[in-house]
Amino acid sequence: MSYFDAASGAPLHPVARQALMASLDEGWADPTRLYREGRKARLLLDAAREAAAEAIGCRADELVFTSSGTRAVHTGVAGALAGRRRIGRHLIVSSVEHSSVLHSAEAFEADGGTVTQVPVNRAGAVQPSGYGAALRPDTALACLQSANHEVGTVQPVAEVAEVCRAAGVPLLVDAAQSLGWEPVEGDWSLLTAGAHKWGGPSGVGLLVVRKGVRFAAQGPVDERESGRAPGFENIPAIVAAAASLRAVRAEAAQEAVRLRELTERIRARVPRLVPDVEVVGDPERRLPGIVTFSCLYVDGEALLHELDRQGFSVSSGSSCTSSTLTPSHVLRAMGVLSEGNVRVSLPMGTAEEDVERFLAVLPGAVAGVREKLGAPTAAATAAGPAELVVDSLGKRCPIPVIELAKVFGQVPVGGTIRVLSDDEAARLDIPAWCEMRGQEYVGEEPAEQGTAYVVRRVS
Repeated sequence: MSYFDAASGAPLHPVARQALMASLDEGWADPTRLYREGRKARLLLDAAREAAAEAIGCRADELVFTSSGTRAVHTGVAGALAGRRRIGRHLIVSSVEHSSVLHSAEAFEADGGTVTQVPVNRAGAVQPSGYGAALRPDTALACLQSANHEVGTVQPVAEVAEVCRAAGVPLLVDAAQSLGWEPVEGDWSLLTAGAHKWGGPSGVGLLVVRKGVRFAAQGPVDERESGRAPGFENIPAIVAAAASLRAVRAEAAQEAVRLRELTERIRARVPRLVPDVEVVGDPERRLPGIVTFSCLYVDGEALLHELDRQGFSVSSGSSCTSSTLTPSHVLRAMGVLSEGNVRVSLPMGTAEEDVERFLAVLPGAVAGVREKLGAPTAAATAAGPAELVVDSLGKRCPIPVIELAKVFGQVPVGGTIRVLSDDEAARLDIPAWCEMRGQEYVGEEPAEQGTAYVVRRVS
């Protein structure tokens, strides 16, 4: 079995396992106590904090450990907003942030705050000028991920931090995906991460609040972790998290070159091996181990099950793999094809032969799913009426696009097809189909039920 979902959670690093087992006997006591066992626990906790701070590039007294990366985000956003409440109640986020940031923004908005989402380009990257345009006199905080968790695009954090610093606005960076590779550059103010992303144990998060940043912890507090993360510290897990962060950083430079070559191989060969594929994310400014692509006429859930049966664990942002039946907010914000979406995120140590085997298995897996769905193999050529209506109401991704493709050749050049659909993914997938096929996407029109997506044949 080949595990290709490291962006969700990396396998436990051997150093993390060793540190965890070694500290179980010494790190169980209360580190706030003055007796011998408490002092031993305190030494372990302090050493872990120093090691993590060195890897991040901050002071040890600026860093606290939380129960998860998500908790670090929620605590960081809420505390920074509360600390600057007198400045105003405006928050800036990008449209592709991790759900933990967007959920914090939703809670803030429900409490009377205002939120601005900065758009991204088709590669998933923000423009620093977008943050500059979003800044207001009442802006209390801005948030930006260091790299995207779904497509691997690296964000211009240093440039955005400079824009925010000039306006006197703190920038919180969600560094979960990138921290195992390198420190976050720039004059950021707050930083969050989760240890399971770099091969540490789950249940450990990091929150850094730079000195001078106004911060007011929300909810009940106690004397632990500077009052910012109440509750008894899981010292063995914290020790393992810090040890593994140092270990992966020591390996990062060499491993990044190797994984980047493997993901570049996937990016280049998948479109040649599988027809009707869109590779998404920035081709240059991206994390070493992530590559994402979407396949026309493919049910994402069916494809993931088939790949799992073939021995590969991957993830997807397709709506058909989601309980909400809506495509990933990241893919939606990028405006790229969402159906048949596959994210391959390689953990450190991935073997070249595993990638080759994946590339050998993928074409057959995609073809099998397409065949089961009745996807078109060739466009019809007989000219029919100048306008057709395709009723795909009640049908889910990728069926609306499949039905569009099946009848497209029946209209003459200049003719139009109206696809009626109530599937949210159609709003992305039909324009993406038009771009891939060189046809004109006219736009949306209101319909009695759902939405009419209008396509004009140009060739």
